[in-house]
Amino acid sequence: PEVKSYNVIGEIRGSEFPDEIILVGGHLDSWDLGDGAHDDGAGCVQAIEVLRMFKALEIQPKRTLRAVLFMNEEFGLSGAIKYAELAKLNNENHIAAIESDAGGFAPRGFGIVGDDEKIEKIVQWKKLFEPYNIYQIGKGWGGADINQLKDQGTTLIGLIVDTQRYFDYHHAATDTFDKVNKRELELGAATMAVLVYLLSEYGL
Repeated sequence: PEVKSYNVIGEIRGSEFPDEIILVGGHLDSWDLGDGAHDDGAGCVQAIEVLRMFKALEIQPKRTLRAVLFMNEEFGLSGAIKYAELAKLNNENHIAAIESDAGGFAPRGFGIVGDDEKIEKIVQWKKLFEPYNIYQIGKGWGGADINQLKDQGTTLIGLIVDTQRYFDYHHAATDTFDKVNKRELELGAATMAVLVYLLSEYGL
């Protein structure tokens, strides 16, 4: 039966526009066969790592950065639904939300859902990513958890990874910690952090 559970949230307040929130997130729960290392422990670690990198590099973001580890994505999205409900109730302004929920594989780009003008602004940053083999940036899919913020005008962004090995692990007993490549996981987090920095500096 259902039990009480929680999202886990941490943030760095913005120095100039603290009421404009940039969310990075993944989901805490996992399918029962494995450990959920790729789905979605990897996304949770990357969300935390984005904020850790800002702290380690002593970068004070202009906008508020919030890492959200959503509960219960697999069985009904209740954590994401409650988060969006409270965001609306508290009149919070999420200008962008980035989700990593495709495994901790090598990053390839971002899928974006939102107004054409805002998508185009992000696409214009593509040249900054291309030298690092991050080239798939355009209209696409954001993510199941952050999708709950769509009707609040939030631009939704999903990390695109190389998914060749995704279904070797997805919802399977093989989705264990030893299957995550540390370097690929770090590259995904760094890719997200760069986009978060650009969003924080220049907004949408």
